[in-house]
Amino acid sequence: MKLRVALAQVNPTVGDLAGNSALIAASITSAKLSGANIVVFPEMIVTGYPVEDLALRLSFQLASQDAIADIAQGIDGDLVAIIGYLDISHDGAPQNAVAVIHQGHIKSHYIKRHLPNYGVFDEFRNFTAGTQSLVVRIHGVDVAVAICEDIWHSIADIAARTPGLLVVPNGSPYERNKDDVRLALVQKRAKEISAPLAYVNMTGGQDDLVFDGDSIVVDRNGALLARAPQFDDLILIVDIECAVGTSKPDVIISSDEAIHIKEASETVAGRLSDEAEIWQALVVGLRDYIAKNGFTSVVLGLSGGIDSALVAAIAIDAVGAQNVYGVAMPSKYSSNHSVEDAQALADATGINFRTVPIAPMVDSYMANLDLKGIAEENLQARVRGTTLMGISNSEGHIVLATGNKSELAVGYSTLYGDAVGGFAPIKDIYKTDVWRLAKWRNSKALSAGLTPPIPEHSITKEPSAELRPDQKDSDSLPDYILLDQLLRQYVDEDHGYEVLIKDGFDPALVTRVIALVDRAEYKRRQYPPGTKTSVRAFGKDRRLPMTSRWSQS
Repeated sequence: MKLRVALAQVNPTVGDLAGNSALIAASITSAKLSGANIVVFPEMIVTGYPVEDLALRLSFQLASQDAIADIAQGIDGDLVAIIGYLDISHDGAPQNAVAVIHQGHIKSHYIKRHLPNYGVFDEFRNFTAGTQSLVVRIHGVDVAVAICEDIWHSIADIAARTPGLLVVPNGSPYERNKDDVRLALVQKRAKEISAPLAYVNMTGGQDDLVFDGDSIVVDRNGALLARAPQFDDLILIVDIECAVGTSKPDVIISSDEAIHIKEASETVAGRLSDEAEIWQALVVGLRDYIAKNGFTSVVLGLSGGIDSALVAAIAIDAVGAQNVYGVAMPSKYSSNHSVEDAQALADATGINFRTVPIAPMVDSYMANLDLKGIAEENLQARVRGTTLMGISNSEGHIVLATGNKSELAVGYSTLYGDAVGGFAPIKDIYKTDVWRLAKWRNSKALSAGLTPPIPEHSITKEPSAELRPDQKDSDSLPDYILLDQLLRQYVDEDHGYEVLIKDGFDPALVTRVIALVDRAEYKRRQYPPGTKTSVRAFGKDRRLPMTSRWSQS
């Protein structure tokens, strides 16, 4: 027996209940036109996800309940819609729920039973867990429902109910290589219940998270039936062969067999390369942060270096060159090639570009303050930060910070200087990945017959902050290839001193880098948000005290 299932891989906005309701309505219309029997939406689609402590506000809870009731009334015909929303328990506790809707009525609810409380998730804080499974008979097929984290735990109780199909709404944030993990999990669970599984995930950016879609359908043996493209908004239509219901469903909506005159075409989208996947995550994360917060344009300092060049290229792909404003801010220590490289990027891409020399402003400070050494270096960075914020306030652009994860890890940034901004697109990208992405983006442009956006000299020259004569990053930091290897182990994998020594790193280097990372926690707390791409980004993923005398070395 076949069911035609529509998976709505769409992009909600947290708190925009009216906009999300309109998005749901449009998706339902599309699903009806395809002849779908069921349309499944991502987790918490009505409210957007994650809602964090908004879930605790009674006014928000009631607004979500009103919205799902209004949505239900607008769904007619034979289509069954499974829609995620924020519900309230009988004792007033918030719940991560889905409603099963048919012919204008909510026929049943399912409450998420496993609440993640690790990494970026705080669902123990925001929701109360459900306790019951749900099976609904639709066109003679017993359809079970689970929500995201539920399938990362045992589903033996679902298997015992012998469903003909398991549908799983998700709000699963992007991480590098997570698509392989998802597929393996979905295949494993399908085999365990001996039934097909349809997994739908949302798209779009929400603060420092980005959702990559990657909706998946497998058959009872785990064979891939359909897979949606990553990061694209679409309705994936799949005909799924399901067993006739033999269990005791909680709700019976219909028992007659679904009839389809024409088979739905199967879609298995190819996977993106590692570089393309990361790039899309960075572009979508920046695009949605800008759009969902009411901005239309960005401004950033263009130093001629690789970090600012990469951020500019990401911004161009996110909002268009006409909405990107680059500012060169040379000091008395800036080399001629730095200004030339910034100009070359502007010429190649068509972004808005201006030069604001900072030497007169720095000299004015220096005439009134007795600053030397690092204080003078930091003053230059802070004058640049103040300049960008002034332009932002005057012209309405959001400032992009251009620091990378390697710099943030060891504190190689100036508070109220290069750390200023509303968003930091590459804060979760190590320096070695910055070079790799820059080369990939240029190669992509060349293969399309276009001018590469990033000047070759910005990629090949030795990194320098240019805050003193002949300064190089290597004066203060280990070689980035070695540094990033150590940081990945210490930051991303949480390897301690002893493990790092066993990994082959020099003890003196380990001691030095650990001290740099640990001392810079207070700086990272004050850095702008930026798109998470790794398994352990700075911020919610990695929560350490700023004041601590603990040292692993």
